[in-house]
Amino acid sequence: MPQLPAIRIALVVAVTGFLYPLCFPDFDLGFLAWVVLIPLHLAAARTTPRRAFWLGWLAGTIAFSGIMFWVTTAMHVYGKVPSAVSFLLMLLLAVYLGLFVAVYALGWTWFTHRLPKTAFLAAPCLWVTLEWLRTYLFSGLPWALLGYSQYQWLPVIQIADITSVYGLSFLVILVNVAASELISWGLAMGTTNRTPLPWPSMAAAAAAMTVTLLYGHWKLYSPPPEPESRPTIAVGLVQANIDQAQKWDAAYRRATIDRYTRLTVQASGGADLVIWPEAATPFLFEREKDYKLEVMDLVRSRQVPLLFGSPALRYYPDGRPYLLNSAYFLSQDGMLLGRYDKRHLVPFGEYIPLHSSLLFFLDKLVEGIGDFEAGTQATVLPLPSPHTQVSGSPSQSKAAFGVVICYEVIFPNLVREFAANGADFMVTITNDAWFGKSAAAYQHFGMVVLRAVENRRAFARAANTGISGFIDQQGRILEASPIFEEAALSRRISLERTLTFYTRYGDVFAYACVIITGLFAWVARRRAVSPHP
Repeated sequence: MPQLPAIRIALVVAVTGFLYPLCFPDFDLGFLAWVVLIPLHLAAARTTPRRAFWLGWLAGTIAFSGIMFWVTTAMHVYGKVPSAVSFLLMLLLAVYLGLFVAVYALGWTWFTHRLPKTAFLAAPCLWVTLEWLRTYLFSGLPWALLGYSQYQWLPVIQIADITSVYGLSFLVILVNVAASELISWGLAMGTTNRTPLPWPSMAAAAAAMTVTLLYGHWKLYSPPPEPESRPTIAVGLVQANIDQAQKWDAAYRRATIDRYTRLTVQASGGADLVIWPEAATPFLFEREKDYKLEVMDLVRSRQVPLLFGSPALRYYPDGRPYLLNSAYFLSQDGMLLGRYDKRHLVPFGEYIPLHSSLLFFLDKLVEGIGDFEAGTQATVLPLPSPHTQVSGSPSQSKAAFGVVICYEVIFPNLVREFAANGADFMVTITNDAWFGKSAAAYQHFGMVVLRAVENRRAFARAANTGISGFIDQQGRILEASPIFEEAALSRRISLERTLTFYTRYGDVFAYACVIITGLFAWVARRRAVSPHP
């Protein structure tokens, strides 16, 4: 097969880059994910691995520039970074994320040259390996993993309770590869390079899709053993819609507190728990006595437990201050029952990596005193009596929940720890005002769907500017608020105590893909390079 001119190849690859963001919220054209990598596959198959790397980097950089464009809003509007500089920094981030696509394109081409009969199996394993690396490398940024594009297709996403989101990415890549090989076969018909019909990849994709859909329908439509005894709990959510520019302005403090009070009254009727968003209080809860008492009085007057976000101030041994991004839990009597401290902080948002050495000239985006420090425990919080008296047998008479704050919810293994530690449902609190009116708030919310399915735990999400809402154990979005509007939501959600495969064993599927990728690479290195087309 003759080489295509570089400019034509680049244009073909750009199609992948431009279509990739459309697979995710708020475009929500998830069906495109099943074909989005075909242009990259076709172009890479007709060139060398080295050139495929550059083509993949181009496609990936374009793709993540579209997905991560909201970063410019956070940096320019709230970080006061000049617009040109914020755009350049966003582009650098896209270039970094594009590297993972570049390595995939290189690996795909290499495998097709050296292991043409089994490259269709190596490709999805390689993609998952790279997504797993992106989850943990340099603190991790698993934003817009390919599997998230399917968050609305309920029968497909049920497999996540075994494989996590990585299994969905595997399936999507497998289908892309099979379609690419079929198209390549069709293009080669009538030429001297005609190849056999790629039935192995087509059969593998069809079988994987069939098993996934059968499993999904079984999980969605099989009734639970005793549906009448499944316990539920009533949860109220408050979305106060506080402008980020006013959030820590003392002139707006009174108005902010009054708004939370009014919305809490609306959300608390019949509720067993009311939830405010991340950093909801425009003051440090532990340090401002008068305002602290006011919040406690509100809880006592409504006789409902309250979970809310507020920074906690602490000091290093040398006297320097630092903050914890915390969630406080008050009983219906206004007593402090527990606190969860955010464990996975946002680089450049809550702390500056290497700030004391290389990056001393940068400042973080989040207001506060000093840097934030990370918490250490996956704290599970039990609801106090009488709100623990949910329906069911005596063994089901207590309810406990876990809290993840903002950025933490995009990390599958971190959320899994709460379910493994005894959480019957999950709460996530966030302040997505940083994103502005961009796709990021929708992308962030969509990722919560997969966390619910992975652990079979219902989620209640309270966001300062939205999206707030409820998601059940099967990933159904029960209710979702508009962004940048006040809202007081209330709904009953189910509790769950059984542990999924993923909750018990974690990223086993991803680890298997890493090992299989290594085995394919070892075998490929031992093979002589096949004649280049």
